[in-house]
Amino acid sequence: MRNAILAAIVFSASPAFANDTAAVLTTGGLEFISHGEIAMESEDLYISRDEIRVTYVFRNDSDQDQSLLVAFPMPDITPSHFTPDAFPTGPLDNLFEFETTFNGEPVEAVLHEYAYAAGVDRTDLIRQLGLPIVSISDEAIAAVDALDEETTAKLLHLGLAIPDIYDVGEGMETHHWPNWTYRATYTWEATFPAGERVTVEHRYKPSVGGTTGVSFLSEPYENYDPAADYARKYCTDEAFLAAVRKTLKNPDEVWSAPFFESWISYILSTGGNWAGGGIEKFRLVVDKGDERNLVSFCGNNVRKIGPTTFEMVEENFWPERELEILILERHDMDY
Repeated sequence: MRNAILAAIVFSASPAFANDTAAVLTTGGLEFISHGEIAMESEDLYISRDEIRVTYVFRNDSDQDQSLLVAFPMPDITPSHFTPDAFPTGPLDNLFEFETTFNGEPVEAVLHEYAYAAGVDRTDLIRQLGLPIVSISDEAIAAVDALDEETTAKLLHLGLAIPDIYDVGEGMETHHWPNWTYRATYTWEATFPAGERVTVEHRYKPSVGGTTGVSFLSEPYENYDPAADYARKYCTDEAFLAAVRKTLKNPDEVWSAPFFESWISYILSTGGNWAGGGIEKFRLVVDKGDERNLVSFCGNNVRKIGPTTFEMVEENFWPERELEILILERHDMDY
């Protein structure tokens, strides 16, 4: 059964990342595929605000060496110009500061980048216009705001730009910001020797989504029930909700809880693309960062292993959904 993990009491936060998978490059771009002879023997995953670390052991169960394209899809990043998301701040050619090793040796991964809006791939248009593809970058923000009226209208029509109207003391001004989702995948060629095990390790900086205040205590509105949505996504239960309500500075004001929400997503389902369709041994450690923070996520047999860390271990793990983690970061240090 799923457990909602209540980790009450100090400070940190983090969101969406992915398992390795096999891939092929086609005329349509990068496509993920299944591979029936290489098994994911184990995955050891650590998630915190500051770093994601994952170590895999793969086993080639065939009697031949297997050479294939290995892919690691990163989380989608959609600009949130009016909310406090904390995005990676690495260089534009390696935004996530992604590093990987294969049997201890550094790997030079190839970065594949895409721009999506309203579910449509608009990469060619973004490149045609000469816009930086990383939509959250200062370079992309400045470039979109400097576009001519006709091009801006086209981007607005396609959902690739968003207007911002405000007054800085000299009358109303209208600016336009990038609004496309940035999608990235790292790939590299790897050979898995027949009958042998190999170890693959990744580390990178997470992208952090979130809100100021706590939104899930709000009453349903416009056919949306925040409490039900969070229960489905993060397995928040009554004990978790009660712990948050106890911190309200004003019992009648749900936004008075002394927390910021932070969201982490990790793509687990691609782990089912290997032989056997699952992960033989899976270990997850979530670090909430500070003892007074709260954390909730869906998992089986989760146990606390440190002041801020929680562990889940599964045998023959079949990832049927992505991992979603909610961390509430305490901000009133005088509490």
